[in-house]
Amino acid sequence: MKGEVYSWRLSRALKDDLEGEARKEGVSLSRLLERIARDWLQARSSAAADDEAEQERIRARAMRFVGSIQGADPQRAAKARERVREILARKYGR
Repeated sequence: MKGEVYSWRLSRALKDDLEGEARKEGVSLSRLLERIARDWLQARSSAAADDEAEQERIRARAMRFVGSIQGADPQRAAKARERVREILARKYGR
């Protein structure tokens, strides 16, 4: 048994379209709206699951490269600005 009520404002044209579709299908407007809402929620849930699976695939591919970049200078990131300036000065003579 349904016991919850929800109301909202919508345009006359949208209301007329919804009522027309309900009549065509031979169901009440509330039944049509409930089906539309359930379908929408299910589609969102499926899209979220698909997105999570895609993110997991991306993470798995990226993890293959974690730790694969090595260098002899542990301060490389800290010195990046200085190093780029040196390269640009050599290249452009500034």
